[in-house]
Amino acid sequence: MKRFILTVLSLVLVTLSSQASAEQKQRLGDWDVHYMVVNTPFLTPEVAANYGIVRSKYNALINLSVLDAQTGDAQRVSVSGKATNLLGSGHELSFKKVEEGDAIYYLAVLPYRDQETFRFAIDIQHGEKQQTLTFKQKLYVDE
Repeated sequence: MKRFILTVLSLVLVTLSSQASAEQKQRLGDWDVHYMVVNTPFLTPEVAANYGIVRSKYNALINLSVLDAQTGDAQRVSVSGKATNLLGSGHELSFKKVEEGDAIYYLAVLPYRDQETFRFAIDIQHGEKQQTLTFKQKLYVDE
């Protein structure tokens, strides 16, 4: 897990230099939802293989974590979503839950083309509580 966290943190730092917004946070009801979208080549081959992620300059990784807004504790939730480009073509996002110690991450891979903008709608549910994370991001192919 420490290796994964260090990799993600280094991704954030590298991504900050090439993309305007790496990690972001939204308060949704009782949750703080942290999310980022990065190009998969930023992952080391070992980390990508360990989590079943295909590294490609045409794949982005959506990484989100849901924390209790009061305690900061990671939440076990159900996550599903869709990414829709500006032409209206949608991609269902299939999230994989990764638990490492006290941390819980939800990961999904999204194929894209250079300079493609997506609107994300990610549904988060736990029992009767349901919230939808929405954001827009433009993705670039790194040569």
